[in-house]
Amino acid sequence: MASSPLGRPTRGTTGTNRLRRNDRWIAAADAFRRAADPLVVDLGYGASGVTAFELATRLQRVRADAEVRGLEIDPARVATATAQLEEVRAGATSFPADLRVSFARGGFEVPLPDGRRAAVIRAMNVLRQYDESDVAAAWRAMAARLAPDGLLVEGTCDEIGRVASWIDVDAAGAPQRFTLSLRLADLERPSIVAERLPKALIHRNVPGERVHALLVDLDREWDRAAALSTFGATQRFLAAVSALRDQGWAVQGGRSRWRLGELTLPWAAVSPLP
Repeated sequence: MASSPLGRPTRGTTGTNRLRRNDRWIAAADAFRRAADPLVVDLGYGASGVTAFELATRLQRVRADAEVRGLEIDPARVATATAQLEEVRAGATSFPADLRVSFARGGFEVPLPDGRRAAVIRAMNVLRQYDESDVAAAWRAMAARLAPDGLLVEGTCDEIGRVASWIDVDAAGAPQRFTLSLRLADLERPSIVAERLPKALIHRNVPGERVHALLVDLDREWDRAAALSTFGATQRFLAAVSALRDQGWAVQGGRSRWRLGELTLPWAAVSPLP
């Protein structure tokens, strides 16, 4: 346990299923699926341990040996989550009593027992209160605790988990991919994600920046595909993403991911201009 965790406590906002889109992304990641030690850290989980329980439940459907370690700077939050875990162990919740979850105090230094390194570190809604200039150092600090092929997933979502975006960072602390993830059923415009961009991008949504150009183009293609709304929002989003790709945007993944309301591009496609 770290005596002086690096960072500041998060606001603590959390809720059931808030991070389900991000859970799904991690469960599909090669860094998790191929890990020799499938340890996943839920960093800054907030006032309740529920996101760690949900993450572990979803990951163990893919790998029974998956383990989640929840880390928080605030000792009171660690105590709360530990008490919740006791209820899980007693069979008093909907989560499996043998869920492989633990909680400890820690920040960006990501303390782990026995010299272990994480396959994945998830830090959602952690950097929102920091300055953009703090982001790279935070990435490097967290990435230093990853396994060699590990993955840091850092981003932001709304309070009910319908709008989210995140950045995949490798074990060297270098950003690799940007993903936005939207609930399509009641989506008005894809650019709503502008309010939930990661700290590295949220102040760059201005004319002349790449991420702004992406959101402008995505909104335009969403509007052009309005006629497909008759067949559902999913078909409309598929058409919009396909059109983006045809225009030269380096869209990754395929229709199976797009159907989930996900759009992923290489970091270079949206990275801030110097």
